[in-house]
Amino acid sequence: MHDLAPLARFGGLVASGLRDVTHDPEALDSAGFWAVAADFEGRLTCARFDDVRAEPVPDPVPGQWRGPAAGDWTSSLDREAYTKGVRRIREYIAAGDVYQVNLCRVLSAPLPDPDAADVDALTALLARDNPAPYAGTIRLPAHDVEIATASPELYLSTAGRTVESGPIKGTARTEDELLEKDHAENVMIVDLVRNDLGRVCATGSVTVPALCAVEPHPGLVHLVSTVRGELAEKAGWPELLPATFPPGSVSGAPKFSALRIIEELETAPRGPYCGGIGWVDADRGTAALAVGIRTFWIDRDAAPGPVLRFGAGAGITWGSDPEGEWAETELKAARLLAIASGAYEASGRTG
Repeated sequence: MHDLAPLARFGGLVASGLRDVTHDPEALDSAGFWAVAADFEGRLTCARFDDVRAEPVPDPVPGQWRGPAAGDWTSSLDREAYTKGVRRIREYIAAGDVYQVNLCRVLSAPLPDPDAADVDALTALLARDNPAPYAGTIRLPAHDVEIATASPELYLSTAGRTVESGPIKGTARTEDELLEKDHAENVMIVDLVRNDLGRVCATGSVTVPALCAVEPHPGLVHLVSTVRGELAEKAGWPELLPATFPPGSVSGAPKFSALRIIEELETAPRGPYCGGIGWVDADRGTAALAVGIRTFWIDRDAAPGPVLRFGAGAGITWGSDPEGEWAETELKAARLLAIASGAYEASGRTG
């Protein structure tokens, strides 16, 4: 697998010619074009590339991606454990310990031919069958980073000193199926993101240009808000990332309490799922990092052999129905898992 050249792809940009790799966020304020992968647990990998060019995502090549068998996926939390976790979070909410917690599970399946598994070939399939605004690839096999994402959610973008976040909260098959709970959850997380950005932005500069906008995506709709601010004079990436990470939409509110409950209830590390994935152009002062949802990654150190992983979760509030939240994770995962396993192409539906 190390014969695959390092590569990063984000929408219509592709980067090659790896120059260096670091785990220091200060590098993002230096020079050059960086691909960035931040695991939910805090591991940061920044890879600088010399050659960045406009290039469309290639069409899938038959046979280039061999995904897991559709029936081989297993979940870190089964239905019983997940719904039990939802009920436990509602107990914490009733006790006043927390308002909302994002409860996630990690799905895994063995790769049938690990030596031929190229996440960029999976990205090509996702681009065709599940296009997303923050889709991309980060392929750094020697650094244990192999990610294909179809994320619809903006974690952070920058343009000069302006920083923006686009939290998603609220998911349904159609706009008519969105619940009052979805809108309340979105507003709650917007308030959290405002507070996070307020820690590193100029006083009074944080605004909410859009609140609970309905955004369609393949197979579902989301409620999406926009939070924007102007970075304080001395704030850069070393301050911005700690102030806002992990993203509020995939942790909960208050964030510290939610993270403690996540650690208690979840049985597998999230890795790149729910982390930050994207690019920083230090020369131009621009960036776009997605929240690592709708994201696949290869774990080559798993026993007994390499696996493909994918995460799915839901935001739990007092108004949550345990079976309904489980169904939301199924909705979010079904189409993507079918694409990765080849079932979507064969049947035209997610089954």
